[in-house]
Amino acid sequence: MRGIRFADRRQAGRVLAQDLLRYRGDPSVIVLALPRGGVPVAFEVAQALDAPLDVFVVRKLGLPGHEEYAMGAIATGDVRVMNQDLANAGIPQAAIEAVAARERIELARRERLYRGERPPIAIEDHTVIIVDDGLATGSTMLAAATAVRKQRPRRIVVAVPVAAAETCQSLRDVVDEVVCPATPEPFVAVGVWYEDFRQVSDDEVHVLLAAAWRSQPPRTP
Repeated sequence: MRGIRFADRRQAGRVLAQDLLRYRGDPSVIVLALPRGGVPVAFEVAQALDAPLDVFVVRKLGLPGHEEYAMGAIATGDVRVMNQDLANAGIPQAAIEAVAARERIELARRERLYRGERPPIAIEDHTVIIVDDGLATGSTMLAAATAVRKQRPRRIVVAVPVAAAETCQSLRDVVDEVVCPATPEPFVAVGVWYEDFRQVSDDEVHVLLAAAWRSQPPRTP
């Protein structure tokens, strides 16, 4: 499927779920959403697979002065992944550490915001499907997959509705499987492939997580 355009994230999640139905009924499967944009997509996937849903928080490390450009990312567990293209760019280590410290605080705040007192879902010895609304550079997903791997899952599956083909290929060296229905060329940006790509609100995240947790309580450590 090369030229698809999705109506919105929930519709994209339903399309993505069709490529994951072989995991339906597997009691080892859990779905992790990268908030906020990945939550509506992952909600539909989890519902289709009858699997537990949780959030996995990752924060981009923006290049000082050009924050829209990711020099890396951090994830739950204080795992940091840096953009290797910037390794020799001469960015002072102190500047990198300042950005990382700021994003670490925001990461902790968002975990409390989305999950409250609810403990994180158990990952060890499970098949973990990590979901986002799309992949451009893949730095955020790479950070998430690296952090998940430290918790000893049985299998890691990255699942997104749309992505750059080269990003999918690079992630296949890191995870067990990449599922992506659409890899259009030229890719341009994730939002180009959605009719409605408005920002997902914290309220929407809360509503979807509450609905998922009512129907299928997560498995806690």
